[in-house]
Amino acid sequence: MATLKVPVNASDHVLGDADAPVTLVEYGDYQCPHCATAHPVVAQVRQHFGKQLLFVYRHFPLTEIHPMAMSAAETAEFAGARGRFWQMHDGLFENQDRLGLPLYVALAEALGLPAAGLQAALASGEEVRKIQADFMGGVRSGVNGTPAFFINGQRHDGSYDFPYLVRAIETRLTHVGG
Repeated sequence: MATLKVPVNASDHVLGDADAPVTLVEYGDYQCPHCATAHPVVAQVRQHFGKQLLFVYRHFPLTEIHPMAMSAAETAEFAGARGRFWQMHDGLFENQDRLGLPLYVALAEALGLPAAGLQAALASGEEVRKIQADFMGGVRSGVNGTPAFFINGQRHDGSYDFPYLVRAIETRLTHVGG
């Protein structure tokens, strides 16, 4: 079974308690339709487990088949550097059918972020290094498609619908004494 090669660290985008007994890491792509399907499921799973779950999102843009995935990830990172990652993350998935500069600018402005700053960041590629680091960590961990989930460092190879993810996480909770 594949294992997470890059431990959760300070450069990650996380939701939840750092001391939670279970950590769910997702490698995702903002243009991937399967990731968009998984997005509300992850929200339900997070709500279901509450403080028992730490959620981590890492970028894995499949640029050969999703040409807007990298710019969407860059937009999320731009927002993240200004304390708005999760709001932008949600906005990108909720508007996946409209990915592109007009959407990015509209979301940035709605979050109070400077549109000109976003456009400059996209033009310069200033956020690409973080995205590439996430991607390479995913490759090293055996990620070969999106979404890819790891539960306490072990790749979850089953379905990512709500009952299967809950069951897999409950199994890990049992193993950690939760």
